[in-house]
Amino acid sequence: MLRVTFLGTASSRPTVARNVSSLAVQREGRLFLFDCGEGTQRQMMRFGTGFAVEEIFLTHLHADHYLGVTGLLRTMSLQGREEPLIIWSPPGGHSFVQQLITLGGERLTFTVNVRELPPGEAILFGSFRIRAFKTNHTRDSVGLVLAEEDRPGRFDVDMARRLGVPEGPLFGRLHAGETIRLDDGSTVSPDQVVGEPRSGRKLVYSGDTLPDRSTVEVARSADVLIHEATFAQQEQQRAEETGHSTAREAAEVAVQAGVQRLILTHLSARYADQPGVLLQEATKVFAHCVVAKDGYQIEIPYADSGDLAADSNNAAAPAEA
Repeated sequence: MLRVTFLGTASSRPTVARNVSSLAVQREGRLFLFDCGEGTQRQMMRFGTGFAVEEIFLTHLHADHYLGVTGLLRTMSLQGREEPLIIWSPPGGHSFVQQLITLGGERLTFTVNVRELPPGEAILFGSFRIRAFKTNHTRDSVGLVLAEEDRPGRFDVDMARRLGVPEGPLFGRLHAGETIRLDDGSTVSPDQVVGEPRSGRKLVYSGDTLPDRSTVEVARSADVLIHEATFAQQEQQRAEETGHSTAREAAEVAVQAGVQRLILTHLSARYADQPGVLLQEATKVFAHCVVAKDGYQIEIPYADSGDLAADSNNAAAPAEA
């Protein structure tokens, strides 16, 4: 299971319907936060993600992306958390993020470690990794990629039987890439019974950025691209001045990268009640697009499953033009 819950979809300041930036990313029982705007802990309660966060990744140090850290840590501490937590900051942010931890005054019931994650570096979590890439904003900033390792190809049970392999542990050893020897002295290699490797899933989060070639490169063939769309195209000059993208520009990035699906977030308050303006603009360029609301939730399947990324039944509906 790879699930994303949008905890906040507004830029700069919250509105009645939208909190500021935060994503909850759940993969096979592990929970991560990408950004943590003010009030994130309440959004986590509201949308049922739970608080068992292992690591928080901050894309940059603008207040609407980090101001929720202090409150979230205090909430976790009041709940008696004991498990350590890691916060990854962009380059140069270690001391600042450390201040967020101590801002509440009281000692926490758990340890928080702050580390920096420069562009190009990745954190390995077994069969997947989370990597930072450089983005183009008004201060040092990164985007984030969650990419899984390739999976073994499909195991051909009928072929294995025809080759005389008895059902049981030998099937598993072959599927794991080991050549086996049978009782009659013959050998069976994985390439005889295992198909071509199958690609893992890839989720890309732009953070705040102008449309940028680096995003296109890292997002190539991604299952889902979550890209900021702070403004409509008529505000392009404002977008350039503030280091943001328009909905059309986000869609153009999606086309160039060849992604399967685009989700727009980080909306200016001027579009809070009319997100369809952004959706209409983006879908003229890239059809497989939605504008996220707070609480919008998506599950990302494997490409070879034949399924498309699916909205959860309890998710907020995508905006309509």
